[in-house]
Amino acid sequence: MIRLVAGLGNPGEGYARTRHNVGFVLVDRLAEKLGAPTWTPLSRGWTLWKRRLGEYFAAEVSGRKVLFARPLTYMNESGKFVGELARYSNVAPGETLIAYDDFALPLGRIRLRLKGSAGGHNGMQSALDHLGTDEVPRLRIGIGPAPGGQDPKDFVLGRFKPAERDSVTAALDLAVSAVLASIEDGVEAAMNRFNPEAKA
Repeated sequence: MIRLVAGLGNPGEGYARTRHNVGFVLVDRLAEKLGAPTWTPLSRGWTLWKRRLGEYFAAEVSGRKVLFARPLTYMNESGKFVGELARYSNVAPGETLIAYDDFALPLGRIRLRLKGSAGGHNGMQSALDHLGTDEVPRLRIGIGPAPGGQDPKDFVLGRFKPAERDSVTAALDLAVSAVLASIEDGVEAAMNRFNPEAKA
């Protein structure tokens, strides 16, 4: 049962519409669909100062309380917040669904998995490191393929082209449905509905 959904991205207006931030956009869309609740910050306290790690909201989905979150530590340290919130809320790694961009997956496609490696995604790797296992469900949102000869970092930090926006919108609509199905019916059932190979 999924009890925590975290969308990965980078904070700040400069990153707001980049390919790397589709995880943030997904969680924002879920917030809107579920009634646009108030985001709550989670900070880690030290003696002299506090660092804001991220923010989250709680919503009821099919009678269950679920947390929806976005880290504010920048992508490569996303796991600091995911791990902290999971421990704070007594959510197990297998009850946590991480959503993030994937330039190895074609634009407009999504794919759910129950476990596995981070596939080179630094934000997902950070989440796995801080959760202490690779048995963490994840939803990959395709933004690729990255053009040959272009640095993947430059590609993911770039913005979608006007011609790509319809595909992005369709993928995010599908991703919202996939997240809600994962919560309501379980990730395996959602995989059978939303993974491309399940429809082949």
